[in-house]
Amino acid sequence: MQVAVELPNDFVAFQSVTDISVEMRNSYALWLYKRGRITLSKAAHLAGLNLYDFIDLCNSNGIAVIDISRQELLDELAGLDAA
Repeated sequence: MQVAVELPNDFVAFQSVTDISVEMRNSYALWLYKRGRITLSKAAHLAGLNLYDFIDLCNSNGIAVIDISRQELLDELAGLDAA
């Protein structure tokens, strides 16, 4: 599917259409992923990135890719020690 977006000229004057397209895809993929609407893998695909590059993109935008509380992590580590 193709979506057309009207942008002010002063915004697009300093970027190429390709750069804007990449930024918009990345932003939309991050937005959907952050809200739990798509998986990490689907978000990476939407952004046109491999999984590791999308994880880097998430990190650079302050979006956690591992959603676990401190207590859950401590419980998991305690379980490993018991094994």
